[in-house]
Amino acid sequence: MKSASLRVMLVDDDLERRALVAAALDGAGLAVVAELGTADGLLRAVAACTPDVVIIDLESPDRDILENMRCLSRDNPHPVVMFATSSDSEAIREAIEAGVSAYVVDGLSPGRVHSVVEVAVARFRQYASLQRELAEARTSLAQRKLIDRAKGILMERGRRTESEAYHALRKLAMDQNKTIADIAQGVIDTAELFK
Repeated sequence: MKSASLRVMLVDDDLERRALVAAALDGAGLAVVAELGTADGLLRAVAACTPDVVIIDLESPDRDILENMRCLSRDNPHPVVMFATSSDSEAIREAIEAGVSAYVVDGLSPGRVHSVVEVAVARFRQYASLQRELAEARTSLAQRKLIDRAKGILMERGRRTESEAYHALRKLAMDQNKTIADIAQGVIDTAELFK
């Protein structure tokens, strides 16, 4: 997706500054699809407008803004660029922990907004990809543990080798058109009933 087609939601509590920022974003080839004066209702607005990136321009992030960022990051993750005048390291750390993709000190500069948004979107996509890979690895590990536990039960109760136990699980999975992990869970549940 090219930045010229990026849909932007702008959050700025200063009406005059918001108009200037919207003009700067438009000049940078970004489409401003929504403007908010506060972060109140941010989740609803993001869901309604489906922006590609949220840009917040403010003096310093307060607790309400950060809480809204946490909720957005948890419930409907989007790249968020925060332009602020505060260079306080604690404020920056809290903003990043709340899900802000890029925290830019010294306010929004029309000449650099395009590249900052590009970097924030790329960073967000990379982070989202890593999160998916981590979730897949955790799922795979959990399934592997289930399968190993089920093999152990089959080996103990059926006097089978590890290979035979695995093949039995695999055959059941194929016969029942289920995953091996589903069959393993069934073996474990059945074994629990007969303890």
